[in-house]
Amino acid sequence: MKMTRKQQAQETKKHIYLTALTLFQTKGFDQVTVDEIVQKSNSSKGAFYGHFSSKYDIFLEKFKEIDHFYEEFTTTLPVSLSFKEKVISLIDAQMKYLKDDLGMDLMRSVYKSGLIENERNFFSNSERKLYKILHSFIQKAIKDGELSVQINVQETVIYITRCMRGSLYDWLVFGKDFDLLQESKGFIAIFLDGLLLNKDR
Repeated sequence: MKMTRKQQAQETKKHIYLTALTLFQTKGFDQVTVDEIVQKSNSSKGAFYGHFSSKYDIFLEKFKEIDHFYEEFTTTLPVSLSFKEKVISLIDAQMKYLKDDLGMDLMRSVYKSGLIENERNFFSNSERKLYKILHSFIQKAIKDGELSVQINVQETVIYITRCMRGSLYDWLVFGKDFDLLQESKGFIAIFLDGLLLNKDR
């Protein structure tokens, strides 16, 4: 059965996307040009810019997949977990995903882009699944008496995600000398202990 024009466009986009990711992983994000992506994918610049405004947009597509990962991961968490245990489990899974699936080079490019003020900044988008998941964790913790009813939910979400970004930043700065998984869990545990009403949880 012959593909429709829309299906052909989607196939072209997918092929460019996968070709670019392969190049990013083998050569490094900064070393890959749009011209090279076009050449390796046997497409054209017109096709490339018809789907992506820059090579960063391709990476952003990949980075957005983590929100789907968060959503699926939270469904596997036992209901008996405390607020602290849920947040630490989420961060542990997050750091493993970013370290193993995206890698240091691509994450460094994300941070570089995040320093440029623009309306598409993925870090500051409060509609992301990550923000909503943390929001629900905090609200349940308040209901269960783990956190004070006076706590500002939105501010706490921001503080937790700031801990996440801080750990990732240090990993990018210190490289292999920085144990991302252990350091991120230790950092967030100290912060969460300062919030909990019952410090033994």
